[in-house]
Amino acid sequence: MQTTVIRNADYVIAWDAAAGSHAYLQGADVAFRGNEFVFVGKGYAGPADKEIAGAGLMVMPGLVNIHSHPSSEPGNKGLLEELGSPGLGQSSLYEFMPVFRLDPAAARAATLVAMSELLKSGVTTIADLSGAREGWADDMASTGIRAVLCPMYRSAAWTTKDGHSVEYQWDVEAGKQAMRRALDVVDAAAKHPSGRISGMLGPSQIDTCTPELIQDSYAAAEERGIAVQLHAAQSVVEFNEITRRHGKTPIEWLHSLGVLGPQMIIGHGIFLNDHPWLHWPHADDFGMLRESGASVAHCPTVFSRRGIALHWVHRYVEAGINLGLGTDTFPHNMIDEMRMACLAARILKGDFKGASTQEVFTAATVGGATALKKPDVGRVAIGAKADFSLVDLSHPYMQPLREPLRSLIYSTSDRAVKDVYVDGQKVVSDGKVLTIDVEAAIDTLREAQAKTIATVSERDWAHRQVEDMSPMVFPVKSAVSTPQPVSKSA
Repeated sequence: MQTTVIRNADYVIAWDAAAGSHAYLQGADVAFRGNEFVFVGKGYAGPADKEIAGAGLMVMPGLVNIHSHPSSEPGNKGLLEELGSPGLGQSSLYEFMPVFRLDPAAARAATLVAMSELLKSGVTTIADLSGAREGWADDMASTGIRAVLCPMYRSAAWTTKDGHSVEYQWDVEAGKQAMRRALDVVDAAAKHPSGRISGMLGPSQIDTCTPELIQDSYAAAEERGIAVQLHAAQSVVEFNEITRRHGKTPIEWLHSLGVLGPQMIIGHGIFLNDHPWLHWPHADDFGMLRESGASVAHCPTVFSRRGIALHWVHRYVEAGINLGLGTDTFPHNMIDEMRMACLAARILKGDFKGASTQEVFTAATVGGATALKKPDVGRVAIGAKADFSLVDLSHPYMQPLREPLRSLIYSTSDRAVKDVYVDGQKVVSDGKVLTIDVEAAIDTLREAQAKTIATVSERDWAHRQVEDMSPMVFPVKSAVSTPQPVSKSA
């Protein structure tokens, strides 16, 4: 196996196991052999088949995205940024997202577009919450990314017929059959020849799944030593529906089912009983979540667009609740997601200590790895997978360089991510993705979105056209010829 050494990097964000935290190393070497780090520190003296000059570079651990819907979300660009239902708790889940959803035939193209964005922002591990499809594992493997396939399934579909109430169409047997198919996908993923594909179980939403489907999913995840992720505490509508059905909050109900435990990732986990938008004082969701060992997938951007925010990052971290970070929506840029996580928390708390850069970067790396049961990713450490980025510290937006992570997250974003490696293989070089024909995927995605837009009235409860649902920012008018002034000769 080839050994590569990065010599004398200006900064290395290295994992300090004794402190349980990342630390900056200055003027350090990083060596990896095959797909694992073998040295992190000063003065590597071992064999080296290839050397990379580290001057002007920062070695950053690969980012871990634990909640994403890449097979559909790229098609929502230009449509959903400013949409929510006033009668449905500001959410776009029930009235708009089903109407604008891409045809499943476009899933591959949408996924490739999303993967290109993720890789360019330094993501090396992605949890893909999508519908199962033929060739899914091979498509993900071809991009070079490390992927956790999470085929979603449920017992009911939701719909609205009036824009202010939600109905559920139940088919319990279909949910069971879909879970069996998901288990086949997950088990096959673990055997994929790339070694970079694995699986996670995904009962879709707490309000669309029977208790048995959730319990069976958790038991199957425990048996396999993998995670299970469930959208829960994600909307006011859902909170009210679960309390109506069971007289318990979503978190209380999961606890009563015996599934609020270490295998569980709560997708979003925003609307706990003490969230400012709710009035349910006779519960302690936060304390119950703290004691459970469950993780929370925090996806700030998509909720911030609706005026919604987690209540708030610092108190979750301070309480010991494991937070991971996800993109959930477009654009698939984890550095932007980290910035939004910090800003949204500070605004909601009304305090600049609502979230720190350290807390959010930890969530985007080892927090996500912990949630996914992957202790060998999200860190630059001997024995960990060689998943990392090289950040160009000389980029003008990084200057003046006093604090590299703050400059990256608050000023520069993915513009300074130069090279990205997954499993020891370079997948991004000088900001260009090497493994994906992005232009071809965008062409397919563009055509698919146009077809979706042309038929939205067929799926909308009020039979509206796209211009009525998601109008352009400004009116579109045809340009007309304007007479030009005639210059007078001297």
